[in-house]
Amino acid sequence: MAEKTRYSDEELQEFKEIILKKLDKAKKDYELLRNTITHQDGNDTQDTSPTFKVLEEGAAVLSKEEAGKLAQRQQKFIQHLSAALVRIENKTYGVCRVTGKLIPKERLKAVPHATLSVEAKQGQK
Repeated sequence: MAEKTRYSDEELQEFKEIILKKLDKAKKDYELLRNTITHQDGNDTQDTSPTFKVLEEGAAVLSKEEAGKLAQRQQKFIQHLSAALVRIENKTYGVCRVTGKLIPKERLKAVPHATLSVEAKQGQK
């Protein structure tokens, strides 16, 4: 029996549903982080308290920087998930870009935006 070269349309649909759920959650998380950075949630003392203690101000800046970094990571994750959806539409989803073999379903369910098999990923190091 010949080795499968791509996932079936049914399998691709299953992966698409997984990715769409993760994409929806990622976008919601990104919006929360963005609102934290821009203070759009309105739950801050910045608009009510005219004076801050130095430590509180430093903590607020640090928290904002951390939220910014998390937002950047979340945006990158959203981009990877969106690219995975394009690969599903092109029917190239789940094919390792190094070996050309199918990435195991278990890996794709855990990391739905993966483009490398575990072997190829380990070979990069």
